[in-house]
Amino acid sequence: MSRIGKLPVTIPGGVEIKINNGLVQVKGPKGELREQMNPGMILEVKDGLLRVERPSDEMQWRALHGLTRTLINNMVVGVSEGFTKTLVIEGVGYRAEKKGSGIQLALGFSHPIYFVPPKEIDIEVPTQNKIVISGINKVVVGQVAAKLRSFRPPEPYKGKGVRYENETVRRKAGKTAK
Repeated sequence: MSRIGKLPVTIPGGVEIKINNGLVQVKGPKGELREQMNPGMILEVKDGLLRVERPSDEMQWRALHGLTRTLINNMVVGVSEGFTKTLVIEGVGYRAEKKGSGIQLALGFSHPIYFVPPKEIDIEVPTQNKIVISGINKVVVGQVAAKLRSFRPPEPYKGKGVRYENETVRRKAGKTAK
């Protein structure tokens, strides 16, 4: 039995789940998400809990058991609380500012970078060296954060670049004089 898959998903108040032949629709106060799961997995909602069962103990179903439960749990948490990721920009002259529906980054290139996020993602810039990405879909929030980080990943010598808030950058010593 999968340690993660056997745990039930708690459905908080205000969240509604519909299951139709593997299509899971989760509706909550922050919005609605839908995801196609493997139709062979057995999903049942009872007493405010959603349980995920697998049809047999074959390798394929064991692999999908924990994954299915985690994907549904992320959908429930997303529509009830939402997800956020914070990026920090370090470096002289490196900054971010909100421009219209997107964000403009100055990261030491000869040109500014203009990034327009997907419509379900909110980007805030509380200070010019901090970016807060929020949304209801955990995967999309992570992808947008990774895309912004990829424009200038932190370098190991001075630590300049875009990094996640709690990320530790492994530093290297520079060249030594003879």
